[in-house]
Amino acid sequence: MKKFNIRKVLDGLKEASSSAPSVQVGPQENHLIQESIQSEHFQLCKTVRHGFPYQPSSMAFDPVQKILAIGTQSGALRLFGRPGVECYCQHESGAAVIQLQFLINEGALVSALADDSVHLWNLRQKRPAILHSLKFSKERITYCHLPFQSKWLYIGTERGNIHIVNVESFTLSGYVIMWNKAIELSSKAHPGPVVHISDNPMDEGKLVIGFESGIVVMWDLKSKKADYRYTYDEAIHSVAWHHEGKQFICSHSDGTLTIWNIRGQGKPIQTITPHGKQPKDGKKPEPCKPILKVEYKTTRNGEPFMILSGGLSYDTVGRRPCLTVMHGKSTAVLEMDYPIVDFLTLCETPYPNDFQEPYAVVVLLEKDLVVIDLAQNGYPIFENPYPLTIHESPVTCCEYFADCPVDLIPALYSVGSRQKRQGYSKKEWPISGGNWGQGTQSYPEIIITGHADGTVKFWDASAIMLQVLYKLKTAKVFDRNRSKEDKGSTDMSDEDPFAIQIMAWCPESRMLCVAGVSANVIIYRFSKLEVTTEVVQLLEVRMQYELNDIESPDGGGGGGDTTPAIPTPGASPQTSGPPSHPSTGSNNSDGGNMPCLKVRSTPLKQSPGYQVDLVVQLVWVSGEPPQQITSMVLNSSYGLVVFGNSNGLAVVDYIQKTVVLNLGTVELYGSNDPYQRQPRSPRKTRQPSGGLCDINEGSATSEDRCKSPTSDHRDNSFSRSRSSSVTSIDKEAREAISSFHFCETFARKGDSTLTHCLHVGTTLGTVLALSLTLPPAGEQRQLQPVIISPTGMLVRLKGSISRMAVLDSTGSLLPPAYEPWYEPNITTDGEEREKVRKRRPVSVSPSTSQDLNENQYAVVCSEKQAKVIALPSQTCIYKHSITETSFILRADVVQMSQGLCMACFCANGHIMTLSLPGLRPLMDVNYLPLTDMRIARTFCFTNLGQAMYLCSPTEIQRITYSQDTCENLQEMLGELFTPVETPEAPNRGFFKGLFGGGAQSLDREELFGELSSGKASRSLAQHIPGPGGLEGMKGAASGVVGDLARARIALDERGQKLGELEDRTAGMMASADSFSKHAHEMMLKCKDKKWYQF
Repeated sequence: MKKFNIRKVLDGLKEASSSAPSVQVGPQENHLIQESIQSEHFQLCKTVRHGFPYQPSSMAFDPVQKILAIGTQSGALRLFGRPGVECYCQHESGAAVIQLQFLINEGALVSALADDSVHLWNLRQKRPAILHSLKFSKERITYCHLPFQSKWLYIGTERGNIHIVNVESFTLSGYVIMWNKAIELSSKAHPGPVVHISDNPMDEGKLVIGFESGIVVMWDLKSKKADYRYTYDEAIHSVAWHHEGKQFICSHSDGTLTIWNIRGQGKPIQTITPHGKQPKDGKKPEPCKPILKVEYKTTRNGEPFMILSGGLSYDTVGRRPCLTVMHGKSTAVLEMDYPIVDFLTLCETPYPNDFQEPYAVVVLLEKDLVVIDLAQNGYPIFENPYPLTIHESPVTCCEYFADCPVDLIPALYSVGSRQKRQGYSKKEWPISGGNWGQGTQSYPEIIITGHADGTVKFWDASAIMLQVLYKLKTAKVFDRNRSKEDKGSTDMSDEDPFAIQIMAWCPESRMLCVAGVSANVIIYRFSKLEVTTEVVQLLEVRMQYELNDIESPDGGGGGGDTTPAIPTPGASPQTSGPPSHPSTGSNNSDGGNMPCLKVRSTPLKQSPGYQVDLVVQLVWVSGEPPQQITSMVLNSSYGLVVFGNSNGLAVVDYIQKTVVLNLGTVELYGSNDPYQRQPRSPRKTRQPSGGLCDINEGSATSEDRCKSPTSDHRDNSFSRSRSSSVTSIDKEAREAISSFHFCETFARKGDSTLTHCLHVGTTLGTVLALSLTLPPAGEQRQLQPVIISPTGMLVRLKGSISRMAVLDSTGSLLPPAYEPWYEPNITTDGEEREKVRKRRPVSVSPSTSQDLNENQYAVVCSEKQAKVIALPSQTCIYKHSITETSFILRADVVQMSQGLCMACFCANGHIMTLSLPGLRPLMDVNYLPLTDMRIARTFCFTNLGQAMYLCSPTEIQRITYSQDTCENLQEMLGELFTPVETPEAPNRGFFKGLFGGGAQSLDREELFGELSSGKASRSLAQHIPGPGGLEGMKGAASGVVGDLARARIALDERGQKLGELEDRTAGMMASADSFSKHAHEMMLKCKDKKWYQF
């Protein structure tokens, strides 16, 4: 047995398990299907990350390249250019990014991290990489400053010292400004950390250093001493210059701004408290909150702008965070939705000694990015073209569709464009750098996100971009103001009663079905016309789990009737507004028939787009809340929606607006139930199972569960195997419905004709079949009932069933039948409408031409293993154990360009693909070291090797497992760096040139170079060469030009080695030269000395 297993590991053969009957595959049967898909067709790599950078901490802008960089608390770096050009990089250490500085128009960026390391990023390649790093060991970095067109970076530290780094070689200069030398005797105490460094715009030789305690020092770099010191008794947060270099402004912790003349040391020439109330008796205004940052920007033809964050008075409790824009006599206070992390003023010139001409302010908030137009009255904001609103309400579920019908994106865009807000700035978005990629991948891709507030968003995800197309608010269907009496949902998720739990979408018919956390299902049709619905159609369903009839107050075994074709009395369709028992929750003897949410009774105006067709609600039964829906599927060809929970399943005919079937899970088995079930003791209190959050061990408490969709479970790593998200069989004899699949197949063993079927998978690993009899299309479909009959068990697997599919005899996928989309709100006469209705549903299955001896293959995947069953013989021909120690969170049958495969994402972070129908392992990559709740809930695969998940509450990470896409990725990615001329420096003017007073330049090389300043202390910082040099280019060299690029790199490397050799030779010559010089000096000194004088 063991030997067989080893062979299986080596050859990827089928596993023969002692518990299940060993499957013998006949030699001729084995070679029926030639699988074209091979392991070399797979490769896993990240493609692109969309959304708002999670927990941002810093920001920088390149005014020439027009690129914005944002750093985060987890060491991520996001770069934004024109809409569609964005890039994500990550610092390995994961430390917070405290500051970013562009080398303006050089295609490089310096980042300073909270772990006291400084890094130089090369942005001239599509995937930026680190060229150099410097790690400080004895000092903590607090502030960095890189003057425009300089290669010397000033680094201020917590001890109050300033070190200088050569950005080209990333080495420290021997020139250091020590805090005690800077303040000398002006203060008895330590001045605190360096909070600001900048050079005088008119004189590069003068450096302004701001210390936290309130001291500002003007340091003369050449004479290595302080020229002036300015002292104020409040802590400093930031400093800003007037472009003429004669004045600067400081912002303080008491909400004041002080303006200083550079030659006036004693007092500030002006002190302003922008938000302080001015007392009448000339006293100091009362203190306000700290002004965290101030910027001072001049204009050629008007008043200067003073822009600041913070500084509000303390009595404005509950006031939202504000940005204040002071321009001349006017002061505008702009309220923000979230706390301000940082802001930057965008100016026409990169030169600090020219009129700044500010035109916009970029404000980085904790959860948003806002750009304000300074040139228009009222300071309107720009419409943000980036997909930064993924997290507007927390995402609770996702679906991803690649290779959709081509008319879908235009249709969704046309209805979505009417939802746009008004009042934005008329100007173009100012962050416009970079160029789009030249990708040739052009199939339509759509991502759908469901949110905690009940919204559903459709996104165009084609060609590694992301853009919102359309937003649907499902909560509109319900009454928002639930009165205290009828609050039947005390146990349900009260925080987010409208949260979306499952979405089923048919791209061809455009039908959409969503299941909410409050045990409700809403069915939507897509229409291009506006319509007013007088009464929202409502069905109420009683789903109950009882084993002995005595317990059930209404005498119905499992809520279902013995003749399943007719709706049971318990599931009587309520098409008119409110429920028939106006009971108040659970005070009543039978607990009432209350649903958790009340459907609105007033007319509903429905805009073009998705319009509600039917609402299905599960009601309280016997004083117990309904169980949350665990699975759902829709079929537009049959006109049916099926959903299941831990009580059983219900089939709804949305054309006739009736419940066709309502069965307890036990009744699906009929007499051959394989499980010994314990009857439940009556009246046992039970919480509804929180399907959104119970992916950790067991069932959560009601407190835990109420947080379900929004709470960010960071710590729930899936180290332990779990019982499924509903309570396991040994705890409460519960078997929930975990998946459905509609197909046209052989319903029973040995059948010779194909019938419409529904396959049902349960959390105990059973797949059961139901056969459907549909009335003919047209008028009869409206009147005759759909008949459904269980046909028994198809197969059993280990673990909960997660995915099912049916293949034809050649191994091609047989997708479920669908109906093409038609306009539901046609206003022409009845006949015309009937014609549209009668369009024959597209049945993808070749039901008539199928040869009698041709078989089909049913593919079933559970959270542990996969099996392929031949139909109609119902024999298992392939079996593969996917994981023993972990469990599968998501499995999808996907179409690759080379053929069909099954993609699985495992709770231990592995991503695997298996061939179909042979279940050969093709790829297994340990992708994520730790899987949290959010990833588990949002991970999905789609066709052509695409997958996605939410890597943070605000960001979507897209990955590919297709070799083709990995190879073409380099071409598809946008360019961040584009060659742009640096604007001309400002003209000094004739008189300034004659009498001085223009900008003073400084030979920094002479000051900071090794010759004059010596070498820096080796123990202070360690230089680490980055992987982004030649290695980074190696990664970039792929695709068509790969070989050429590699040849060029080889030459570069050879050149580099020769260059290094030359440098080394030159160094040796220099050291030999200095040795001979020293020897000669020594000889001259000693020439006349006698031996005893030594």
